[in-house]
Amino acid sequence: MAFLNSLDIGFSALSAERLRMDVISQNIANQDSYNTATGDPYCRQLTKFRTKITFADIMNRYTAERESVHRRGVYYRKDRSNYTYAGVEVADVVNDTAPFVPVYDPDNPLADENGYIYQTNVDNTKEQIDLLAAQRSYEANASAISVIKSMLSKAQELNGK
Repeated sequence: MAFLNSLDIGFSALSAERLRMDVISQNIANQDSYNTATGDPYCRQLTKFRTKITFADIMNRYTAERESVHRRGVYYRKDRSNYTYAGVEVADVVNDTAPFVPVYDPDNPLADENGYIYQTNVDNTKEQIDLLAAQRSYEANASAISVIKSMLSKAQELNGK
């Protein structure tokens, strides 16, 4: 049922936003680190999202199959939903390309030959704004799922009468 697949879309968005918030929290937790096990400071990480299926793919599926029926400008498939794999997913978690921040501290044992140590490229203000955006997106998807569930409940109630 295409109606139930809309729940999958919302749930995939919730899990993607949750991972995004986890990565942002990791960035905030490591914003004061100077060196890691590799000798470099912690590098800010970013999440990249992608859609599981594009709208063009859905339309191509409808128009490519001979059994689809055209009615009022919309293509319908009799027995199969083409939204089954719709939603969003995290494509990758990548390192930010922003340069590390040099700090002059020649007495520090981690300083290089010029007396600089390097701080992370994590900016707390950017992270807080990204976290707020991720929280708002998470809340929007949660409320969309809530609306879908109430619509399903109302449909079941009307079906029983």
